[in-house]
Amino acid sequence: MDFDELRRYCLAKPGATEEHPFGPGALVLKVGGKMFAIIGEDSEPLTVSLKCEPEIALMLRDAHASVTPGYHLNKRHWNTVSLDGTIDEDLVREWIDDSYDLVIEGLPRSLRNAISSR
Repeated sequence: MDFDELRRYCLAKPGATEEHPFGPGALVLKVGGKMFAIIGEDSEPLTVSLKCEPEIALMLRDAHASVTPGYHLNKRHWNTVSLDGTIDEDLVREWIDDSYDLVIEGLPRSLRNAISSR
C-alpha cells in the first residue's frame, strides 16, 4: 500500500478530512474534528498510526513486529503500523476501519447522525 492509496482509503470515509496540524510530514485524517489516522509522509517505510482498543492494541503488537506503540501518541490507545509489506493490505484497511469506527462512536450523537446522513 503506497501513500496515495492509503490517503484515498482514509478520505473515502464519510466526513473524513485531512490537515497538517503538526507541520509537514504528518498527514492527519480526522472525522468530526477527531483524529483517526496519522500518516508519516516522510517515513521509510510508510507508517500509519491508528486508534485501537487497548487490549487489541497489545495483541496486535505481540502478533506483528511491524506494529508498535503509537509514536508520540497515547500508547495505550494508538498503534503505529509500518507498511513494510509484512502485513496484508486488507488487514491494514480493517484496522483503519476500526480506528474510524472508534472515533465515530466517541462523537456526540448529533454529529454522528450528521456524518452518517452524508
